[in-house]
Amino acid sequence: MASLKSKLLLLLLCVCSTLLLSAKENTAATVEKETEIRDASTFFDESLNDMQEEKETATDEGKKGILLMFEMDECPFCARMKKTVLNRGKVQDYFREHFRILAVDIEGDLELTDFSGNDTTQKDFSLKQFRVRATPVFQFLDLEGKPIKNGRLTGATRDANEFMMLGQYIVEGENENMPFVRYKRKQKKIN
Repeated sequence: MASLKSKLLLLLLCVCSTLLLSAKENTAATVEKETEIRDASTFFDESLNDMQEEKETATDEGKKGILLMFEMDECPFCARMKKTVLNRGKVQDYFREHFRILAVDIEGDLELTDFSGNDTTQKDFSLKQFRVRATPVFQFLDLEGKPIKNGRLTGATRDANEFMMLGQYIVEGENENMPFVRYKRKQKKIN
């Protein structure tokens, strides 16, 4: 009888050890994915600067909308976002799942077709249509190319978690109910 109890206890111990090891491996894989560093350029989708085509592509791919990042070469906050936030695996995966993501150079002379089909330049598109003067600006648009309510952030986020929170705020539709600042406060209270 004691031998049977010993065997059962040993079996139970083996099962528990196996479960603990499996949980530890899963946690390690999750942490690795969340902290994975990639090239920031892979955050953005390739584009031919035809915003009408981008609307169609976003719709065909089942995206929630379009995210424009207005930037310029000498912007230290743009560089910081690319170096500390936009290069994170979890950020890239989440945003690419939900949005078509495009970079627009506010000083750029490259030709661009806007959401109405008009030819312009990146510079004029940024300034005249979106009134961008400082960078970075993250502008969320619906699938018609119209700005989403409360869907604009000027400046860098504190970290990758805050940028993820911004994406969730838009995806969950909370931007219809409150400004992002209030949403952040609400999330901090929950967590």
